Amino acid sequence: MTNNSWYSEKITLPEFPRGFHLVTEYIISALPMLQHIEVGLLHLWLKHTSASLTINENADPTVRSDMEAFFNYSVKENLPFFRHTYEGSDDMPAHLKSSLLGCQVSIPVEKGRLQLGTWQGIMLGEHRDIGGQRTIIATLQGLATSPI
Repeated sequence: MTNNSWYSEKITLPEFPRGFHLVTEYIISALPMLQHIEVGLLHLWLKHTSASLTINENADPTVRSDMEAFFNYSVKENLPFFRHTYEGSDDMPAHLKSSLLGCQVSIPVEKGRLQLGTWQGIMLGEHRDIGGQRTIIATLQGLATSPI
C-alpha cells in the first residue's frame, strides 16, 4: 500500500571554509524517511544569499578546487564599482556567485534513493571567508511504501 506523503526537514550544515563542499551525505543522513519513498522528488532550498547549491562531480576533489578558482577569477573582489561591501571584500562577490549558481536543487527519488548519477553529488558553494553554519530546507514529496 502506498500513500502520497510530504515531509519537510530543516538541515543545519556545519561551518565550511570558503570553497565547494560535498554535502550529499549530510542531506541523506538528515532524511531517514527517504528510504520509504517509492517514487518522488526531493527539493533543497538554501536559506542564504552568499552561498549556493549545485550538483556536480563527487569523486575528484580537483573539480571542487577548480570551480572555486574559476568563480574567484570570474567574480573578483575589491572591484571599484561594488558598493555593497559592508561585511568585507568577499560580500558582494558572494552574492553574485550565489545568484549565478542558485540556491536550490531538485532531485528525483526512486526506491528510497536519490537518483544522482554515478559521479554526481550535492555541492555547497561557500562564497564567504567566514560564512557560518548554513541552513537547508528539504522538502520530500512522493509515494511512500509506509507512512513517514
